[in-house]
Amino acid sequence: MTEAQGSPCRIGIAGAGSIAFGSAALLHVNGHHPMLWSPSGASTAALAGAPLTATGSVETSFIPRVAGSAEQLVAENDAILIALPGYGHKPVFDALAPHLRDGQHVIISSHASFGAVYLMQLCAARGVTPTITAWGTTAVTGRRGEGASVKVNTVRKKVDLCTVPETRSDCARAVCTRLFGDVFVPRDGLLAITLSNLNPQNHLGIALGNITRMERGETWSQGQNVTPKVGSLLEALDAERLAIVAALGLKTKTIFEHFSQSFHVPEASVSEMNQQMHAQGNGGTGPATADSRYVTEDVPYGLQPTAVLGRLAGAPAELHEAGIRIFSAMYGRDFTAENDILNALELDRFSLDDLREAARTGLLQKAPAAAT
Repeated sequence: MTEAQGSPCRIGIAGAGSIAFGSAALLHVNGHHPMLWSPSGASTAALAGAPLTATGSVETSFIPRVAGSAEQLVAENDAILIALPGYGHKPVFDALAPHLRDGQHVIISSHASFGAVYLMQLCAARGVTPTITAWGTTAVTGRRGEGASVKVNTVRKKVDLCTVPETRSDCARAVCTRLFGDVFVPRDGLLAITLSNLNPQNHLGIALGNITRMERGETWSQGQNVTPKVGSLLEALDAERLAIVAALGLKTKTIFEHFSQSFHVPEASVSEMNQQMHAQGNGGTGPATADSRYVTEDVPYGLQPTAVLGRLAGAPAELHEAGIRIFSAMYGRDFTAENDILNALELDRFSLDDLREAARTGLLQKAPAAAT
């Protein structure tokens, strides 16, 4: 792992789940001072008088700072990391926005549903412009254990990012590198980052292929159960995503690059790479409940934005759309209506050109009508 350079930084982490704990451990190992905040307070209760212990790809034990409020998290830290499921982003943005300072760095790990635009709009109403960096994925993967423990499965070698406003991109990338190491790949705006997060499409195929294991609460290897046919579905979903990327004139990594760079295996078919991950012991354990973020987060906050962009770009994401409808039928819910960030932004009022501009400035505004 490449160590981050520079003096120690105080970074506040909104969230206290597996990614938040794993990120805090990595920051501590890199010489920084993380502070954790759980909006409900429940998830940080285990830290009362106990160290956070990380095992796996990051080995450390330390006592992190804990914030009691969003205001304290913002006031006592140089930068803020958003590290919680997509369905928790809007209430956290609402809580943080009144306190963020002009130019303060906010990192969204990982970005979902134009959340950076939503947060920037809230801050703009106060006359404040934070520096908001959106990651296409998380810096670590892992699973929280009992109490204040986390197993870090992997530390990613590459993480896509972009910043709004884009004029602060170089500074923001330097901050991310200082905190997490030289692993960041700049992408061309929020549209590219929105389409860089492969977890929703991958989780769609994995959950569809293993839904009965999830319902029965079984303990099962995720990598091992990305069988050839599940792998073929993941590859087809990726081809659909890449068609949207091409239609928008953007560039993102492929699913093959994603698995190779994230899990340190040679490029091969998706199923073959997952079998290799399983053999190496970092294939992960699949969800043991149907109430999993693979569905409840990734369908509305991951698949739905891709579907919206596909329609706007003239490259409909038919498999993604079908997945949304299938899971909605399975769960008896309308997942298309559950994305509170997209609902608040009212994207149907804007054009693709409006979105392209917002992807660079962070502000969603209708372009003026052409003169006649």
